[in-house]
Amino acid sequence: MDADLEQLRDTARRFYERECVPHEKRWTEQQHADRDIWLKAGAAGLLCAGIPEQYGGGGGDFRHEAVICEEQARAMVNAFSNNVHSGIVAHYLLAYGSEAQKQRWLPRMATGELVAAIALSEPGIGSDLQRMKTHARRDGDHYVVSGSKTFITNGLHANLICLAVKTDPAAGAKGVSLLMVETEGSEGFRRGKLLEKLGQKTQDTAELFFDEVRVPTDQLLGDEEGKGFGQLMQQLPQERLIIAVGAVATMHRALDETITYVRERQVFGQPLMSMQNTRFKLAECATQATVARSFVDDCIGRLLRGELDATTAAMAKWWATDTNVRIVDECLQFFGGYGYMTEYPIARLYADVRVSKIYGGTNEVMKEIIARSVERGR
Repeated sequence: MDADLEQLRDTARRFYERECVPHEKRWTEQQHADRDIWLKAGAAGLLCAGIPEQYGGGGGDFRHEAVICEEQARAMVNAFSNNVHSGIVAHYLLAYGSEAQKQRWLPRMATGELVAAIALSEPGIGSDLQRMKTHARRDGDHYVVSGSKTFITNGLHANLICLAVKTDPAAGAKGVSLLMVETEGSEGFRRGKLLEKLGQKTQDTAELFFDEVRVPTDQLLGDEEGKGFGQLMQQLPQERLIIAVGAVATMHRALDETITYVRERQVFGQPLMSMQNTRFKLAECATQATVARSFVDDCIGRLLRGELDATTAAMAKWWATDTNVRIVDECLQFFGGYGYMTEYPIARLYADVRVSKIYGGTNEVMKEIIARSVERGR
Protein backbone atom coordinates (compact mmCIF):
# COMPACT_ATOMS: atom_id res chain seq x y z
CA MET A 1 0.00 0.00 0.00
CA ASP A 2 1.02 3.59 -0.65
CA ALA A 3 -0.70 6.99 -0.54
CA ASP A 4 -2.18 6.53 -4.02
CA LEU A 5 -3.65 3.14 -3.14
CA GLU A 6 -4.99 4.42 0.19
CA GLN A 7 -6.77 7.23 -1.64
CA LEU A 8 -8.22 4.73 -4.10
CA ARG A 9 -9.37 2.50 -1.23
CA ASP A 10 -11.16 5.45 0.36
CA THR A 11 -12.80 6.39 -2.94
CA ALA A 12 -13.96 2.82 -3.54
CA ARG A 13 -15.24 2.38 0.00
CA ARG A 14 -17.28 5.57 -0.12
CA PHE A 15 -18.63 4.69 -3.56
CA TYR A 16 -19.89 1.25 -2.54
CA GLU A 17 -21.38 2.52 0.71
CA ARG A 18 -23.13 5.43 -1.00
CA GLU A 19 -24.14 4.07 -4.41
CA CYS A 20 -24.66 0.36 -3.78
CA VAL A 21 -25.36 -0.68 -0.19
CA PRO A 22 -28.61 1.36 0.13
CA HIS A 23 -30.00 -0.39 -2.97
CA GLU A 24 -29.03 -3.97 -2.13
CA LYS A 25 -32.50 -4.99 -0.90
CA ARG A 26 -34.20 -3.72 -4.06
CA TRP A 27 -31.50 -5.20 -6.27
CA THR A 28 -31.95 -8.54 -4.53
CA GLU A 29 -35.66 -8.52 -5.32
CA GLN A 30 -35.11 -7.71 -9.00
CA GLN A 31 -32.03 -10.02 -9.22
CA HIS A 32 -29.81 -7.40 -10.77
CA ALA A 33 -28.41 -3.94 -10.23
CA ASP A 34 -29.60 -0.90 -12.12
CA ARG A 35 -27.73 -0.44 -15.40
CA ASP A 36 -26.51 3.04 -14.47
CA ILE A 37 -24.32 1.70 -11.67
CA TRP A 38 -21.78 0.87 -14.35
CA LEU A 39 -21.72 4.46 -15.57
CA LYS A 40 -21.38 5.72 -12.00
CA ALA A 41 -18.51 3.32 -11.32
CA GLY A 42 -16.82 4.47 -14.51
CA ALA A 43 -17.20 8.14 -13.53
CA ALA A 44 -15.67 7.32 -10.11
CA GLY A 45 -12.62 5.77 -11.77
CA LEU A 46 -13.34 2.24 -10.53
CA LEU A 47 -13.46 0.51 -13.92
CA CYS A 48 -10.34 -0.69 -15.77
CA ALA A 49 -8.03 0.72 -13.09
CA GLY A 50 -5.19 -1.53 -14.25
CA ILE A 51 -5.49 -0.58 -17.94
CA PRO A 52 -3.12 2.03 -19.45
CA GLU A 53 -4.39 5.59 -19.71
CA GLN A 54 -3.95 5.56 -23.49
CA TYR A 55 -6.90 3.15 -23.62
CA GLY A 56 -9.01 5.11 -21.16
CA GLY A 57 -8.00 3.15 -18.07
CA GLY A 58 -6.63 4.27 -14.75
CA GLY A 59 -3.01 3.59 -15.61
CA GLY A 60 -2.49 1.45 -12.52
CA ASP A 61 -1.53 -2.17 -12.01
CA PHE A 62 -2.98 -5.23 -10.30
CA ARG A 63 -2.63 -3.60 -6.86
CA HIS A 64 -5.19 -0.98 -7.86
CA GLU A 65 -7.63 -3.62 -9.05
CA ALA A 66 -7.04 -5.64 -5.87
CA VAL A 67 -7.89 -2.64 -3.68
CA ILE A 68 -11.16 -2.06 -5.56
CA CYS A 69 -11.95 -5.78 -5.38
CA GLU A 70 -11.31 -5.85 -1.63
CA GLU A 71 -13.58 -2.90 -0.95
CA GLN A 72 -16.39 -4.34 -3.05
CA ALA A 73 -16.12 -7.66 -1.18
CA ARG A 74 -15.91 -5.90 2.18
CA ALA A 75 -19.06 -3.93 1.36
CA MET A 76 -20.81 -7.18 0.37
CA VAL A 77 -21.75 -5.71 -3.01
CA ASN A 78 -22.24 -8.51 -5.55
CA ALA A 79 -24.59 -6.65 -7.83
CA PHE A 80 -22.12 -6.04 -10.64
CA SER A 81 -18.92 -7.93 -11.30
CA ASN A 82 -16.14 -5.45 -11.84
CA ASN A 83 -13.76 -8.40 -11.39
CA VAL A 84 -15.04 -10.00 -14.61
CA HIS A 85 -15.32 -6.69 -16.45
CA SER A 86 -12.05 -5.01 -15.44
CA GLY A 87 -9.95 -7.80 -13.97
CA ILE A 88 -10.58 -10.41 -16.66
CA VAL A 89 -12.08 -9.26 -19.97
CA ALA A 90 -10.18 -5.96 -20.10
CA HIS A 91 -6.91 -7.82 -19.65
CA TYR A 92 -7.74 -10.30 -22.40
CA LEU A 93 -8.13 -7.32 -24.71
CA LEU A 94 -4.96 -5.70 -23.43
CA ALA A 95 -2.91 -8.88 -23.84
CA TYR A 96 -4.28 -10.27 -27.10
CA GLY A 97 -6.31 -7.57 -28.82
CA SER A 98 -5.15 -5.67 -31.86
CA GLU A 99 -4.53 -1.95 -31.50
CA ALA A 100 -7.84 -1.29 -33.24
CA GLN A 101 -9.69 -3.62 -30.86
CA LYS A 102 -8.14 -1.97 -27.80
CA GLN A 103 -9.06 1.50 -29.03
CA ARG A 104 -12.55 0.36 -29.96
CA TRP A 105 -13.57 -1.33 -26.71
CA LEU A 106 -11.35 -0.48 -23.73
CA PRO A 107 -12.23 3.25 -23.45
CA ARG A 108 -15.94 2.44 -23.45
CA MET A 109 -15.39 -0.28 -20.88
CA ALA A 110 -13.61 2.24 -18.67
CA THR A 111 -16.60 4.58 -18.75
CA GLY A 112 -19.16 1.81 -18.22
CA GLU A 113 -20.73 2.38 -21.63
CA LEU A 114 -19.81 -1.21 -22.40
CA VAL A 115 -20.35 -3.96 -19.82
CA ALA A 116 -18.22 -7.03 -20.39
CA ALA A 117 -18.75 -10.71 -19.66
CA ILE A 118 -16.77 -13.84 -20.43
CA ALA A 119 -18.74 -16.83 -21.68
CA LEU A 120 -17.11 -20.23 -21.20
CA SER A 121 -19.44 -22.59 -19.32
CA GLU A 122 -22.05 -24.58 -21.20
CA PRO A 123 -25.05 -26.64 -20.08
CA GLY A 124 -24.04 -30.17 -19.14
CA ILE A 125 -20.28 -29.75 -19.56
CA GLY A 126 -19.39 -26.73 -17.43
CA SER A 127 -16.07 -25.17 -18.44
CA ASP A 128 -14.61 -28.28 -20.11
CA LEU A 129 -13.38 -26.49 -23.22
CA GLN A 130 -12.46 -29.65 -25.10
CA ARG A 131 -16.11 -30.80 -25.01
CA MET A 132 -17.49 -27.35 -25.80
CA LYS A 133 -20.28 -27.34 -28.40
CA THR A 134 -20.61 -23.65 -29.24
CA HIS A 135 -19.02 -23.31 -32.64
CA ALA A 136 -18.15 -20.65 -35.21
CA ARG A 137 -17.87 -21.37 -38.93
CA ARG A 138 -16.21 -18.99 -41.32
CA ASP A 139 -18.47 -17.35 -43.92
CA GLY A 140 -16.60 -14.71 -45.88
CA ASP A 141 -15.63 -11.87 -43.58
CA HIS A 142 -17.86 -13.15 -40.75
CA TYR A 143 -18.06 -16.04 -38.33
CA VAL A 144 -21.48 -17.63 -37.88
CA VAL A 145 -21.86 -18.60 -34.23
CA SER A 146 -24.31 -21.13 -32.78
CA GLY A 147 -24.55 -22.56 -29.28
CA SER A 148 -25.38 -21.61 -25.70
CA LYS A 149 -23.60 -20.59 -22.52
CA THR A 150 -24.72 -20.72 -18.90
CA PHE A 151 -23.80 -19.27 -15.48
CA ILE A 152 -22.71 -16.04 -17.20
CA THR A 153 -21.85 -13.28 -14.74
CA ASN A 154 -23.04 -9.81 -15.88
CA GLY A 155 -25.27 -11.79 -18.24
CA LEU A 156 -28.16 -9.33 -18.24
CA HIS A 157 -26.27 -6.11 -18.80
CA ALA A 158 -23.30 -7.33 -20.83
CA ASN A 159 -23.11 -5.81 -24.30
CA LEU A 160 -19.56 -7.02 -24.99
CA ILE A 161 -18.93 -10.74 -24.55
CA CYS A 162 -15.63 -12.57 -24.71
CA LEU A 163 -17.00 -15.79 -26.17
CA ALA A 164 -15.20 -19.14 -26.30
CA VAL A 165 -16.07 -21.05 -29.46
CA LYS A 166 -14.84 -24.00 -31.47
CA THR A 167 -13.48 -22.80 -34.80
CA ASP A 168 -12.18 -26.31 -35.50
CA PRO A 169 -14.41 -28.89 -33.76
CA ALA A 170 -12.04 -31.76 -34.64
CA ALA A 171 -8.96 -30.18 -33.07
CA GLY A 172 -9.85 -30.44 -29.37
CA ALA A 173 -8.28 -27.69 -27.27
CA LYS A 174 -6.35 -26.48 -30.31
CA GLY A 175 -9.63 -25.70 -32.02
CA VAL A 176 -10.77 -23.17 -29.39
CA SER A 177 -10.87 -19.47 -30.26
CA LEU A 178 -12.11 -16.36 -28.49
CA LEU A 179 -14.46 -13.95 -30.24
CA MET A 180 -15.46 -10.52 -28.96
CA VAL A 181 -19.20 -10.24 -29.55
CA GLU A 182 -21.07 -6.94 -29.40
CA THR A 183 -24.63 -7.88 -28.55
CA GLU A 184 -26.46 -4.74 -29.63
CA GLY A 185 -28.05 -5.36 -32.99
CA SER A 186 -26.77 -8.94 -33.17
CA GLU A 187 -29.55 -10.89 -34.85
CA GLY A 188 -29.88 -14.37 -33.38
CA PHE A 189 -28.52 -13.42 -29.96
CA ARG A 190 -30.79 -13.64 -26.95
CA ARG A 191 -30.56 -13.83 -23.18
CA GLY A 192 -32.29 -16.44 -21.09
CA LYS A 193 -33.95 -15.81 -17.76
CA LEU A 194 -31.92 -14.69 -14.77
CA LEU A 195 -30.89 -17.75 -12.81
CA GLU A 196 -32.18 -18.33 -9.28
CA LYS A 197 -29.15 -18.80 -7.03
CA LEU A 198 -28.45 -19.82 -3.44
CA GLY A 199 -26.51 -16.61 -2.81
CA GLN A 200 -25.23 -13.51 -4.60
CA LYS A 201 -28.83 -12.78 -5.47
CA THR A 202 -28.16 -9.25 -6.72
CA GLN A 203 -25.73 -10.52 -9.39
CA ASP A 204 -27.24 -10.82 -12.86
CA THR A 205 -26.31 -14.39 -13.78
CA ALA A 206 -27.93 -15.61 -16.98
CA GLU A 207 -27.94 -18.02 -19.89
CA LEU A 208 -26.93 -16.75 -23.34
CA PHE A 209 -28.04 -18.17 -26.67
CA PHE A 210 -26.46 -17.77 -30.10
CA ASP A 211 -28.48 -18.82 -33.13
CA GLU A 212 -26.50 -18.21 -36.32
CA VAL A 213 -25.12 -14.94 -34.94
CA ARG A 214 -22.84 -13.21 -37.45
CA VAL A 215 -19.63 -11.83 -35.94
CA PRO A 216 -17.07 -9.96 -38.09
CA THR A 217 -13.80 -11.84 -38.42
CA ASP A 218 -11.88 -8.80 -37.18
CA GLN A 219 -13.41 -9.48 -33.75
CA LEU A 220 -11.33 -12.63 -33.31
CA LEU A 221 -9.08 -12.16 -30.29
CA GLY A 222 -5.52 -12.82 -31.39
CA ASP A 223 -3.89 -12.96 -34.78
CA GLU A 224 -5.16 -16.42 -35.75
CA GLU A 225 -7.72 -19.08 -34.88
CA GLY A 226 -7.03 -21.80 -32.32
CA LYS A 227 -5.27 -19.57 -29.78
CA GLY A 228 -8.16 -19.45 -27.30
CA PHE A 229 -7.13 -22.28 -24.99
CA GLY A 230 -3.62 -20.87 -24.60
CA GLN A 231 -4.98 -17.38 -23.98
CA LEU A 232 -7.28 -18.69 -21.26
CA MET A 233 -4.48 -20.63 -19.58
CA GLN A 234 -2.16 -17.62 -19.57
CA GLN A 235 -4.74 -15.41 -17.85
CA LEU A 236 -5.95 -17.93 -15.26
CA PRO A 237 -3.35 -17.11 -12.57
CA GLN A 238 -4.52 -13.49 -12.38
CA GLU A 239 -8.19 -14.51 -12.47
CA ARG A 240 -7.71 -16.96 -9.62
CA LEU A 241 -5.76 -14.44 -7.60
CA ILE A 242 -8.65 -11.99 -7.93
CA ILE A 243 -10.93 -14.62 -6.37
CA ALA A 244 -8.45 -15.12 -3.53
CA VAL A 245 -8.27 -11.36 -2.92
CA GLY A 246 -12.05 -11.18 -2.57
CA ALA A 247 -12.07 -14.19 -0.24
CA VAL A 248 -9.55 -12.57 2.11
CA ALA A 249 -11.56 -9.35 2.28
CA THR A 250 -14.74 -11.30 2.99
CA MET A 251 -13.27 -13.34 5.84
CA HIS A 252 -12.13 -10.12 7.52
CA ARG A 253 -15.61 -8.63 7.12
CA ALA A 254 -17.07 -11.75 8.74
CA LEU A 255 -14.66 -11.43 11.65
CA ASP A 256 -15.48 -7.74 12.14
CA GLU A 257 -19.21 -8.47 12.23
CA THR A 258 -18.73 -11.33 14.67
CA ILE A 259 -16.40 -9.54 17.08
CA THR A 260 -18.85 -6.65 17.35
CA TYR A 261 -21.70 -9.05 18.02
CA VAL A 262 -20.04 -11.23 20.67
CA ARG A 263 -18.91 -8.18 22.62
CA GLU A 264 -22.54 -7.10 23.01
CA ARG A 265 -24.34 -10.45 23.20
CA GLN A 266 -25.05 -11.61 26.76
CA VAL A 267 -25.09 -15.34 27.59
CA PHE A 268 -25.56 -16.57 31.17
CA GLY A 269 -25.15 -13.03 32.40
CA GLN A 270 -21.83 -12.33 30.72
CA PRO A 271 -20.65 -11.19 27.28
CA LEU A 272 -20.27 -14.02 24.79
CA MET A 273 -16.76 -12.74 24.14
CA SER A 274 -15.70 -13.60 27.69
CA MET A 275 -16.24 -17.33 27.14
CA GLN A 276 -13.17 -19.40 26.35
CA ASN A 277 -14.70 -21.23 23.40
CA THR A 278 -15.57 -17.92 21.75
CA ARG A 279 -12.13 -16.49 22.34
CA PHE A 280 -10.30 -19.57 21.11
CA LYS A 281 -12.46 -19.98 18.00
CA LEU A 282 -12.01 -16.33 17.08
CA ALA A 283 -8.29 -16.63 17.73
CA GLU A 284 -8.16 -19.50 15.24
CA CYS A 285 -10.19 -17.60 12.65
CA ALA A 286 -8.13 -14.43 13.05
CA THR A 287 -4.93 -16.43 12.62
CA GLN A 288 -6.21 -18.14 9.49
CA ALA A 289 -7.37 -14.81 8.02
CA THR A 290 -3.98 -13.23 8.74
CA VAL A 291 -2.12 -16.15 7.13
CA ALA A 292 -4.43 -15.94 4.10
CA ARG A 293 -3.78 -12.22 3.69
CA SER A 294 -0.02 -12.70 3.94
CA PHE A 295 -0.05 -15.48 1.34
CA VAL A 296 -2.26 -13.55 -1.05
CA ASP A 297 -0.13 -10.42 -0.64
CA ASP A 298 2.91 -12.49 -1.55
CA CYS A 299 1.08 -13.78 -4.64
CA ILE A 300 0.28 -10.20 -5.65
CA GLY A 301 3.98 -9.39 -5.45
CA ARG A 302 4.76 -12.42 -7.60
CA LEU A 303 2.18 -11.39 -10.18
CA LEU A 304 3.59 -7.87 -10.41
CA ARG A 305 7.06 -9.34 -10.99
CA GLY A 306 5.73 -11.77 -13.61
CA GLU A 307 6.50 -14.75 -11.36
CA LEU A 308 3.05 -16.07 -10.39
CA ASP A 309 2.75 -19.58 -11.81
CA ALA A 310 -0.42 -21.59 -12.30
CA THR A 311 0.32 -23.90 -9.36
CA THR A 312 0.75 -21.11 -6.80
CA ALA A 313 -2.33 -19.32 -8.12
CA ALA A 314 -4.31 -22.56 -7.74
CA MET A 315 -3.05 -22.84 -4.15
CA ALA A 316 -4.17 -19.30 -3.41
CA LYS A 317 -7.59 -19.80 -4.97
CA TRP A 318 -8.53 -23.05 -3.24
CA TRP A 319 -6.99 -22.28 0.13
CA ALA A 320 -8.35 -18.75 0.42
CA THR A 321 -11.89 -19.69 -0.65
CA ASP A 322 -11.94 -22.85 1.47
CA THR A 323 -10.69 -20.89 4.50
CA ASN A 324 -13.24 -18.15 3.83
CA VAL A 325 -16.16 -20.60 3.78
CA ARG A 326 -14.89 -22.22 6.98
CA ILE A 327 -14.42 -18.90 8.81
CA VAL A 328 -17.85 -17.59 7.81
CA ASP A 329 -19.40 -20.85 9.04
CA GLU A 330 -17.57 -20.58 12.38
CA CYS A 331 -18.62 -16.95 12.75
CA LEU A 332 -22.27 -17.60 11.94
CA GLN A 333 -22.46 -20.10 14.81
CA PHE A 334 -21.88 -17.33 17.36
CA PHE A 335 -25.02 -15.54 16.21
CA GLY A 336 -27.25 -18.48 17.11
CA GLY A 337 -30.68 -18.25 15.49
CA TYR A 338 -29.99 -14.69 14.36
CA GLY A 339 -27.23 -16.01 12.16
CA TYR A 340 -29.90 -17.68 10.03
CA MET A 341 -31.80 -14.42 9.49
CA THR A 342 -30.93 -12.67 6.24
CA GLU A 343 -31.26 -9.26 7.88
CA TYR A 344 -27.90 -10.04 9.47
CA PRO A 345 -24.87 -9.64 7.18
CA ILE A 346 -23.35 -12.91 8.40
CA ALA A 347 -26.28 -14.88 6.96
CA ARG A 348 -25.89 -13.25 3.56
CA LEU A 349 -22.15 -13.88 3.66
CA TYR A 350 -22.81 -17.55 4.39
CA ALA A 351 -24.95 -17.88 1.26
CA ASP A 352 -22.72 -15.71 -0.91
CA VAL A 353 -19.30 -17.25 -0.28
CA ARG A 354 -20.10 -20.90 -0.95
CA VAL A 355 -19.92 -20.51 -4.73
CA SER A 356 -16.33 -19.26 -4.53
CA LYS A 357 -15.23 -22.88 -4.09
CA ILE A 358 -16.84 -23.58 -7.49
CA TYR A 359 -16.28 -20.69 -9.87
CA GLY A 360 -12.91 -19.92 -11.40
CA GLY A 361 -12.27 -23.66 -11.46
CA THR A 362 -13.56 -25.86 -8.64
CA ASN A 363 -11.26 -26.38 -5.68
CA GLU A 364 -10.97 -30.02 -6.64
CA VAL A 365 -9.57 -28.94 -10.01
CA MET A 366 -7.17 -26.61 -8.17
CA LYS A 367 -5.89 -29.54 -6.13
CA GLU A 368 -5.44 -31.61 -9.27
CA ILE A 369 -3.31 -28.82 -10.79
CA ILE A 370 -1.21 -28.72 -7.64
CA ALA A 371 -0.95 -32.51 -7.47
CA ARG A 372 0.37 -32.68 -11.02
CA SER A 373 3.04 -30.17 -10.09
CA VAL A 374 3.95 -32.19 -7.01
CA GLU A 375 4.11 -35.34 -9.12
CA ARG A 376 6.56 -33.65 -11.48
CA GLY A 377 8.75 -32.81 -8.51
CA ARG A 378 8.08 -29.06 -8.26
